[in-house]
Amino acid sequence: MIHETYSAAANPEINEVSDLHVLFAGESQTQADHRLGPKVYDYFLLHFVEEGKGSFQTEFAHYDLSEGDCFLIQPDQLVSYASDTVAPWRYRWIAFNGDKAHQLISRAGFTPHLPVFQPGPDSRIPGLLETVLQAFRSKKPSSHLASLGYLHLIMADAEETLVRESALPAGETGVQRIVKQMIHYMSSQYAHPLSIEQMCSSLGYNRAYLSRIFKKETGLTPVTYLLKLRIDKSRQLLRERPELSIEQIAASVGLADALYFSRQFRRFHGESPSAYRKNASGQPHLKNTPIHP
Repeated sequence: MIHETYSAAANPEINEVSDLHVLFAGESQTQADHRLGPKVYDYFLLHFVEEGKGSFQTEFAHYDLSEGDCFLIQPDQLVSYASDTVAPWRYRWIAFNGDKAHQLISRAGFTPHLPVFQPGPDSRIPGLLETVLQAFRSKKPSSHLASLGYLHLIMADAEETLVRESALPAGETGVQRIVKQMIHYMSSQYAHPLSIEQMCSSLGYNRAYLSRIFKKETGLTPVTYLLKLRIDKSRQLLRERPELSIEQIAASVGLADALYFSRQFRRFHGESPSAYRKNASGQPHLKNTPIHP
């Protein structure tokens, strides 16, 4: 029989207004079928699985995890996770927040649709998580700054893995690479008031050139692709978040004008957002199926 253990320590420095703050770190050997959630956190929470197995459920997908896997819980996302009934997991974790936390995890390569990775046997992450825990246990004033350094090293390891996993195929052309950059840019920025001009400026290319190669590779103009992406994302919210109003869903996908959103939704799907939600409520939800552009 596996005995449950739990140990955690908080940052001795109180978080008031901070760009980035490590809240606490911990470790636990869970019992079989130990469950947390469904629940929402208001901070980032990164876990590293040292032994055993378990499952992780987000608003977008389900993941079966085992030794060596990392999973990131993001703020305001409804999540649940549970240890295996036969081989319950032992894991370490670190919690952090702050105005620059989103920028940090985005730089590392995490997205709401990509919260899981396996850093490999030589990763520094488990050792760094242990070091943060020991630093907080020491209660030294310096442990706050030290924890920020360790957090950046953890994210550096994550970035190396996530970038390697998303590396472009060896035979890919320059045009295909640029189009993939455009798709990634739109997929990560669609919730903001993104314009095609801003994207072109960010990538450093002429708009006419980018529009031409994008249309050739995808069959759609960048404007149409971005709009379709936003409408596809809104369909998922309409199915899964009944508490959100049409106006809130429109804003969540980067369309501040709810009337324009409704017109475009009808253009793509032949019915209003309200009608789609009503019809979808009587069908099985596709909650665990990620939407791809």
